[in-house]
Amino acid sequence: MSKISRRVFIQSSGAAAVGLAAPALISPVRAAGTVKLGCLFSSSGTMANNEGRLNHVARMAAEEINAKGGVNGSMIEIVTSDPASDWPLYAQIAKQMLQEQKVAALLGCWTSVSRKSVLPVVEQNDGLLFYPLHFEGDENSKNVVYINSPPASSVLPAVDYLMSGDGVSAKRFFMLGSDYVWPRTINKQLKGYLKSKGVQESAWKEEYVPLGFSNFQTLVNSIRAFADQGGGQPIVVLTVVGSSIPDFLREFSNQGIKATDVPVLGLDMVEADLEGLDTAPLVGHLNCWAYLQAAKSDTNKKFLTSWADYVKAKNVPFKADVSIDPMVSAYDSVHLWAMAAAKAGSFAVPEVRTAFAGLSFDCPSGYKIGMTAENNYVSRGVFIGSVNEKQGFDILWQSKDTPKPIPFSQYG
Repeated sequence: MSKISRRVFIQSSGAAAVGLAAPALISPVRAAGTVKLGCLFSSSGTMANNEGRLNHVARMAAEEINAKGGVNGSMIEIVTSDPASDWPLYAQIAKQMLQEQKVAALLGCWTSVSRKSVLPVVEQNDGLLFYPLHFEGDENSKNVVYINSPPASSVLPAVDYLMSGDGVSAKRFFMLGSDYVWPRTINKQLKGYLKSKGVQESAWKEEYVPLGFSNFQTLVNSIRAFADQGGGQPIVVLTVVGSSIPDFLREFSNQGIKATDVPVLGLDMVEADLEGLDTAPLVGHLNCWAYLQAAKSDTNKKFLTSWADYVKAKNVPFKADVSIDPMVSAYDSVHLWAMAAAKAGSFAVPEVRTAFAGLSFDCPSGYKIGMTAENNYVSRGVFIGSVNEKQGFDILWQSKDTPKPIPFSQYG
């Protein structure tokens, strides 16, 4: 498998940029019986601990497909890169992969700001980006496959749960996020949703921190003060990302605030964020995703076994017994692309895109995920998890089926 490093990319980007200002239509070129998929996942910077895993699981999915004969007579080659958690670099590498590497599709990005930096590149080049994160919605491009869930399928069910008697009857909301488009848009939509439920503006507070922020002492003090004001059960809606998540949880725990006092709903919090933490004081804090490692299904058992075996066989620098939603979404992406290419009998983007309608795949989550002709959103189930003492999440609630994705919010 080949890899575009940041150093090599920077050395070659000047020559590559010559004459590339005008939009270009890119056709995947198959060489020596291979077809390339490009990965835009960082293995350095603030997002590396989570994003870096996705390069490896994409390779694992490709090897599964190749072992069965590949796609349209070709073997899948995964081309990886390291955008280094540097948002403009995602776009630059995406352009190089499409125009020079001639990749058939891109898998990539974690934050919405990185996706939005890549969006004009795939649109101008009529490429495909498979985006594996749940996100703020309010976007619908024919050049992006939105593998994960918009807020109506994830955030709002989780908030509803916390506001209900089955949850904690939440009445007050401290919104703390990293300062970029996803947290701000999620919170804008959430405020609109809360207003529709009759919640007054005095019942919430918003704060934002820079990406990579680590010193949460003052902000946790602010949360404590907010909780002490009274007026009903407070919760924290946490939309910080990357390395900020364990730093926040560590400070929350250090100050002795428990989930029975002020539960945290960590919208980007995954199993990997709990590695190295003493989770006993964090028991009961929540997340919501389209997959949790604790999902009970035969497909998940198979996936977890395959990942553990792959980590050991390939000396992957991540834990063999930890799986997170975006890993599964990246894995699903490779399989859905391969299914569409096989259905189309082509690697050309227009034909592959037309073939999405009616596709379904048995996801490790236990749900059969699916696509329609309506848009490139994927129907997923949703889980609400609760932190346990073993650095994982127990499943508190899950949807009965895969709700139809609603790309655009009515609440903001």
